[in-house]
Amino acid sequence: MSGIAISTLDRKHLFWCMITLTITALVALSPHMWLDAAIFALRNLVAISPVIAIGALVVAGAAATGAVNLIATAFEGRQAGMIVLASLIGALTPVCGISVLPLVAGLLAAGVPLAPIMAFWLSSPVTDPGMLAITAATLGLPFAIAKTLAAFGIGLFGGAVTYAVVRAGGLADPVKPGGIAANSCGCDTVATLRWRFWIDPARRKAFRSRAVSAVRLMVPWLAAAFVGEFFLKTYLPADFVSTAVGGDNVWSVPLATTVGAPIYLDGYAALPLVRGLIDSGMGTSAALSFLIAGGIVSAWAIVPVIALVRLPVVVFYVSLAWLGAMLAGWAALPLLG
Repeated sequence: MSGIAISTLDRKHLFWCMITLTITALVALSPHMWLDAAIFALRNLVAISPVIAIGALVVAGAAATGAVNLIATAFEGRQAGMIVLASLIGALTPVCGISVLPLVAGLLAAGVPLAPIMAFWLSSPVTDPGMLAITAATLGLPFAIAKTLAAFGIGLFGGAVTYAVVRAGGLADPVKPGGIAANSCGCDTVATLRWRFWIDPARRKAFRSRAVSAVRLMVPWLAAAFVGEFFLKTYLPADFVSTAVGGDNVWSVPLATTVGAPIYLDGYAALPLVRGLIDSGMGTSAALSFLIAGGIVSAWAIVPVIALVRLPVVVFYVSLAWLGAMLAGWAALPLLG
């Protein structure tokens, strides 16, 4: 009995124990800053609470109405075509960050292959039509076009690599047990499509259950991410980024990718920073890698990944993001210099 309990504890709580210990260590090192970190996280959670609420309602609505079956139907076909379509949708539509959680949860629950889902996941945080216009105004039209092409290319790259890995027997059973994707559908009460779900007691119950589940998954992860962001901004020297990637050398692209990946940067807020780095001598191809890596691995983009799939898939996602951003920077050298 004790062995089973320990095993269950390991599966369900070990990661959060590690997060708690890490935060506790940071607080111990800087006891005077714990209140500031908590206030920072709380303020950010309040600021994005409408997004969290909308995401939870969409997740719950998709489960209660059975709309996940419609989502899955749109992705039927050969995986090569699905990967291309998913990459294109991710690069050209304003669906990214936490807002992809209900969509991807439905796709995973409906049994859509991981490769097109990964293609969409990687391409969607990079850009969208609004970001294209603002990027063109801030960094120039060639840079904005290169960023859009890079989003599509990273989706294709990530989808193809994922397809090959899955075909070879890797990343089996990617859905996290007990998560939103595992429970978004699968019971008889939501197997058929019914938009007016509130007239069915079983569907109303499914709606409440999924909404609570979505909030319980999103809020803790985002809170941890915001606490991490606070300490990162506190201890990271102000000139670290410009010092590390401000030069123009052969290592600027991989350095920019490595520095950009762990730093949480809002896509719009990052543009003036990158403009200043370019003015200080940073190569535009390195700037492209910096923006792509920071976008794909930001808290907004990675929280849905962590919430829905197992740790090996999360690590695989981060690895594809890092490699894809670096390849995009090198590929853009002829266009951007």
